[in-house]
Amino acid sequence: MHCIIQNNNFTRIAGGLFTIREIACHHITAEIARLCKEANYQLEEDVLNSFKKACQEEVSQGGKEILTLLIDNAVIASSESIPMCQDTGFAVLFIELGQDVHIVGGEFEQALQEGVRQGYREGYLRKSIVGHPLERINTGDNTPAVIHTKIVPGDQLKITVAPKGGGSENMSALRMLKPAEGVEGVKKFVLETIRNAGPNPCPPLIVGVGIGGTMEKCALLAKEALLRPVGQSHSLPDIAELEKELLDRINRLGIGPSGLGGRTTALAVHIEIFGAHIASLPVAVNINCHAARHKSTVI
Repeated sequence: MHCIIQNNNFTRIAGGLFTIREIACHHITAEIARLCKEANYQLEEDVLNSFKKACQEEVSQGGKEILTLLIDNAVIASSESIPMCQDTGFAVLFIELGQDVHIVGGEFEQALQEGVRQGYREGYLRKSIVGHPLERINTGDNTPAVIHTKIVPGDQLKITVAPKGGGSENMSALRMLKPAEGVEGVKKFVLETIRNAGPNPCPPLIVGVGIGGTMEKCALLAKEALLRPVGQSHSLPDIAELEKELLDRINRLGIGPSGLGGRTTALAVHIEIFGAHIASLPVAVNINCHAARHKSTVI
């Protein structure tokens, strides 16, 4: 015997040893559209609090003024529901799809892409994406979005929308180090990347670092690191210590807020790691500008 429970957003079918939860595509689309707008209008509290802390600790008067302006800008954007930055980003979606979820009423990826179309249109957000990278013709709706999907236990769907600006993405980098270069090679590459970036990625930055995996896995680790609450240390003590050391050394480069000098070049360094081949030591640095935007929901 099966028990069926319905509401406007999902159907739960339970029977025997299994439960299947159905989630409708139209609901997913609506949630994506909402998150696209909110992510561009509202900074998370951890980012805003990091601005305030940096403003108190910054010794450069110009740096303090920039940080104060960033705080004011974030407050205005949130209160008036307008983008905090003119570059409203490449829509990057992180999806955690429960293995007991059944998507109904359409195709899952189409529902995600349609949510981006609707959100960027309804929110008057700048459309920044070209369909062909060499022909450079704007698609007019900020699609295609970049979608990263994980299948996880359970019957829920978690969606994170992380708009990623072009300026900071352009300054990101990946290098396949030799294993013999070790941790010192990792430090050298991260610092070299930030030094070369200078003011271009609009500091203060969140610096995501991926270490290990294959080339593409390493780059994804670096981007996923940007989603961690600002300043939350890695669970492994040695990686947490490496994050702390890199943040200190980055902030001694003197680039400062907006590249005008000061101690606050980065607000945080977040590292994620993965197993590596015995012949490889990939390292990726994904830089986020001060507009470290992301919003999540669970359906």
